[in-house]
Amino acid sequence: MGNPAVAFEPNADLTGAVARLFVYPVKSCAGIEVREAVLTETGLEYDRAWMLVDEQGVFLTQRALPRMALVHPRLAREQGELQLKAPGMPGIGVPLATDAARPSLPVVVWKDSLLARDEGDEAARWFSRFLGVTCRLVRFDPAQQRLSSMRWTRGLEVPNQFNDGFPVLLTSTASLDELNARLVTAGHPAVGMERFRPNVVIDGVHAHDEDRVDLLRIGAGADELHLQPVKPCARCPIPNVDPATAESNPSVGDMLRSYRQDRRLEGAVTFGMNAIVRQGAGRVLRVGQPIAADLRFD
Repeated sequence: MGNPAVAFEPNADLTGAVARLFVYPVKSCAGIEVREAVLTETGLEYDRAWMLVDEQGVFLTQRALPRMALVHPRLAREQGELQLKAPGMPGIGVPLATDAARPSLPVVVWKDSLLARDEGDEAARWFSRFLGVTCRLVRFDPAQQRLSSMRWTRGLEVPNQFNDGFPVLLTSTASLDELNARLVTAGHPAVGMERFRPNVVIDGVHAHDEDRVDLLRIGAGADELHLQPVKPCARCPIPNVDPATAESNPSVGDMLRSYRQDRRLEGAVTFGMNAIVRQGAGRVLRVGQPIAADLRFD
């Protein structure tokens, strides 16, 4: 198991490398594949820093609005903007920096109610026109606190922005390869990792090894980063949505249901692991960095 070219802990149960990194600036819109990203306590920098809400302030996702997958963000750092594009729409930008002068709106994401910064009427009109529903773009207010479930973090207070519940989602290339082999055998097309919206994808491991990782160590020496997988990621219908067309087909979810029902979540279908940041906030996570971990066998 593992890739000896990058292994730095020969006695670890698992070794490999960081294969891919993704940031999703606007919750449930398209992601950005990057070569490196700053790791923060709340996950990769700018990940789920923005969110769309309806007229009642309740968050919107691809579950009800699959066209959100067609909204493509770009981190235009040189202009200090998050730039957004969508089919048939002119481009639009919002500042990357949090503007404390923006008015606050009460918003709801899952069971959490908090205040967020309204990104203004122009962005609201742009998204409302493209999605066909009245909505507003909001920015996470760092003065607010939203914590992961301490039932899963072993009592640790772990902050999030607009993530579903945890700072980082971890998957592996091998896990997707196994799913695709099953899909192709059943006569369905293979799918891309983008459907599963991970932040960190690892390589050089067996399918679903990430399920059993105790502590994932990334890099080496003074720059070593630690991610702690804490909860399997239960899957909603979003992986059925083709990110290139926003069309939905149940084949992915049906196939996962045939072999990925997880006893840890009372039979829910899972793919990937939610993780928290245990060491390395403020450091840079890069594609190609070596990984090592011990596995749990409980």
